[in-house]
Amino acid sequence: MAGELRFGLLGVPAVYDAAGEPRPLRGPKARALLTALLLAPGRVVSADALTQALWGDVPPASARASLQNHVTRLRRLLDDPARLHAVPPGYRLRVADGELDVRVFERHAAAARAAHAARDWDTVEAEAAAALGLWRGAPLSGLSTTTAGDALVQRLEEARLLVLEWRYDAALERAPEREAELSSLVPELASLVTEHPLREAFHRQLMLLLHRTGRQAEALAVHRALRRRLVEELGVEPGDGVRAAHREILSSPGTPAARPVRAVLAGGRPTTSPPRRAPRPAQLPPAPSHFTGREDTARELRERLTGGGAGAPPVVVLSGMAGVGKSALALHVAHGLRERFPDGQLYVNLHGATPGVAPLTPGQALAALLRDLGAEARHAPDDPDAAAALLRSLLAPTRTLLVLDGAASAAQVRPLLPGGAGCGTLVTSRSPLTALDGAARFPLPPLSAEDSTALLRAASGRADLGAGHPLVRLTGRLPLALRIVAARLAARSALTPDALAGLLTDCEGRLRHLEYDDLSVRRSLDVALEALRTSDRDSDRDAARALGVIGALDLPAYGAPLLARLLGLARWRAQAALDRLVDVALLEETAYGRYAPHDLVRDFARAHREPRPADAFGATALRWYGDTARAALLAIAPQGRDREDRLAVPAPTAPEPEDLEGFGSLDAAFAWADEELDNVVALAERHTGDTSGLVPALVRNLFPYLQRRGRLAELGTLAAIAVDTARLHGDPAVTAQALTDLAGHRFMTGRAGEALALNDEALALWHGIGRASCVRRGLNHRGLLLDGLGRRAEAVDALTRALELARSLDDPLSEAITFSHLGNLYEHSDARLAIVHHERSLAIGERIGHAVVRQSAHCNIGYAHLALGEPAAALGHFEVSLRVHGEYEDWHGESHTRLGLVRALRALGRTVEAARACALLLERAAHRGDTHMTGLARHQHGLLLHAQGHPQQAQEQWRSALTALESLDGASPKVVTELRELTGGASSPSGA
Repeated sequence: MAGELRFGLLGVPAVYDAAGEPRPLRGPKARALLTALLLAPGRVVSADALTQALWGDVPPASARASLQNHVTRLRRLLDDPARLHAVPPGYRLRVADGELDVRVFERHAAAARAAHAARDWDTVEAEAAAALGLWRGAPLSGLSTTTAGDALVQRLEEARLLVLEWRYDAALERAPEREAELSSLVPELASLVTEHPLREAFHRQLMLLLHRTGRQAEALAVHRALRRRLVEELGVEPGDGVRAAHREILSSPGTPAARPVRAVLAGGRPTTSPPRRAPRPAQLPPAPSHFTGREDTARELRERLTGGGAGAPPVVVLSGMAGVGKSALALHVAHGLRERFPDGQLYVNLHGATPGVAPLTPGQALAALLRDLGAEARHAPDDPDAAAALLRSLLAPTRTLLVLDGAASAAQVRPLLPGGAGCGTLVTSRSPLTALDGAARFPLPPLSAEDSTALLRAASGRADLGAGHPLVRLTGRLPLALRIVAARLAARSALTPDALAGLLTDCEGRLRHLEYDDLSVRRSLDVALEALRTSDRDSDRDAARALGVIGALDLPAYGAPLLARLLGLARWRAQAALDRLVDVALLEETAYGRYAPHDLVRDFARAHREPRPADAFGATALRWYGDTARAALLAIAPQGRDREDRLAVPAPTAPEPEDLEGFGSLDAAFAWADEELDNVVALAERHTGDTSGLVPALVRNLFPYLQRRGRLAELGTLAAIAVDTARLHGDPAVTAQALTDLAGHRFMTGRAGEALALNDEALALWHGIGRASCVRRGLNHRGLLLDGLGRRAEAVDALTRALELARSLDDPLSEAITFSHLGNLYEHSDARLAIVHHERSLAIGERIGHAVVRQSAHCNIGYAHLALGEPAAALGHFEVSLRVHGEYEDWHGESHTRLGLVRALRALGRTVEAARACALLLERAAHRGDTHMTGLARHQHGLLLHAQGHPQQAQEQWRSALTALESLDGASPKVVTELRELTGGASSPSGA
């Protein structure tokens, strides 16, 4: 075997030459580099880890360049320099099987152990001699850093001592054949006894050697000295093995040749009769039937568990919520690895999540493992640390797979981990056990829809179950729930999948139907909640309360700030509670700081909701969202009379002090609203009967965000609810603002008739209240809407009155907006005059530094130039408008500018650019649910297709556009008229 060796760690780190001779590396940096690479043979070691190994925590500035130099020097020492090559983010040293002395030693040690258990003494001596012959000194000698693998050194030293014990046992068993050789072993054992004064096995073996070579008095002196030391230093008597050897010495006073051999093995058993041998452990429960899916995860688990080298043995943790299939996957993988772990497979259910059963203590688990490995209960150490050390010693020279199922914590698992590099440990837990150092973690999601359907079919025997059956969704794609459903279907042939789906549709009763025999989703979840409730830790009890609040409020997702308000806790405690719910797999962290329960956990939380009325939590949540939306409004809405008027509407409550801090930036406000919008919609939809004014306050504070982001679908829902709840609240200003916002939504979605009616109702209320600035805004809106409906005389009247009010209020922003509306009005009859009005608006916008006014003015001037047949001039203004849009996000302005850009490019014959711009507009409009702009963009897309010679595709676009625009009230009548003509067969589109 030595002829195959290429690398050595059993002594000073060395490289073997072609003749099989070790050549220790001279320089400390070279030794450290080679050691760091050999501790992970065949795997990539990062440059950072190598730097740490060579220079510790304070590397020099030139460390990276120096590392490359050391790598180059090491390559020159190798038989094949290509063995060591750079692989981002570091380097990998190729080491084949049989080329590293540590691996060869462990292989011989495992063979010696197996032969020792089988009493094959010739093989024990041969394998032990081969293993010990590889040692050139203490492992990893000559290293000056502390990063050289202390755990590996300790494990190898312990394995060497065990091999020595087995070798001496073999010599003692063969004493009648080779008695003359026993005397030569006495000096070796005497030295080991001195070196290890408390290691009883060496004392026992030295006693027997002395006795059988006629030195009975010396043998008894060894016993006496050991006993005195154990009693005085540890307060214990010698173990069974030493006592048995002592009895043999006292009862066999004759010459060695005349006495029967009564050697005592390392386990303390006399060998005049064969010792009881623990069978090779094969404890895995049966592999799960109908195992489905998880192929990629299973493959990676196998690679992790079998890819270990000379470093620490691999440990993998499968984590996930109750019923997600952790144990099934672990057993499926473990059964497939039996041949790779020939010394056995140990299995312990740690009961960290077993209903009605307390988790095993580390001591209980250690006792069970030691018993299964043949250590009798009376010989197993009572001290947990000693028991853990004994377990590591027993497993060190073996290739054994350890499956620890249902772990409660890292502290429960840590003492059970083997030390031998040939072993592997597979842990399942609801927690990812992040405190378990060095473990590879595999969080398990629910099965895919396809795999869920396949499992249902296989386990139920209902091969006709269609893909996408509602049962898949109703079980949450959890393997446990799927197996329960399959068991119920298999047990009752009359029960159809559709009927069972109907039973599960009732969310309040779904968990009752997900129980069968000893299988229960609810009981599995109960374990985690009960442990939190009865814990001594504040964070656990906070987590239990948090789950009850989540069940009461039932929003799509949660963050710490909202939960802190609902629980009345400091934000850090709310965050800790959420993190604990993730640890026990009752919540998932869907994004940083965002948490959501699985559908079945959501049902479970509802069943355990806090006893306070749900409306109390809803009102608290509405107040928090309203206050925070107000802070977002201050960041998003530009300074001006519009923002002041919105903030002046009476609020139902004053903001909480912690919500007055505001957002640090515009981006932060947008990010908060993006994150919370689904919750806001869900909350508002559940409070359509709100009379407190909380819902209207929330919606009006959120309106600037919804408008600028172009979230038209959500705006439509929220604005309609705000109007209804404002009427119930009864405050005219609250109602008028809600009507104004809903009118704004109807205008942006092309429903001008509805918008006009809503705006007029709001305008009447503003008149009654006497809010001149709001009346001015209402008149502005009225003029804009009347213009869109073709009622231009009325529009002029409304806009003229609005302009007068703006001037009387000394409100230049409002004046600029009115000039803009007047320009749009005159565009139909006198485009040059329209440009004059838009330029007045632009001048004011430039003077007051208002991005929206500047953006709108350039866009409107562009449209006026299009009306004059001047697309080149129009294009320049549209491009400027889009650049200004980069300063102030507003979907309504952006979308109309992009539409104008498409028209200008098309008129200039730049069809490729026009098509690209049109595709972008369509994508963004569809994303925002903007039916009006989608229809206008499809109209332009059809014109482009027609110009490119694709009349059939053009017709499809026009029909879609017409359907979209006709669904709206009075949207773009000129475009609708043209689309009707185009879809009726007209051949010369004008492209208005």
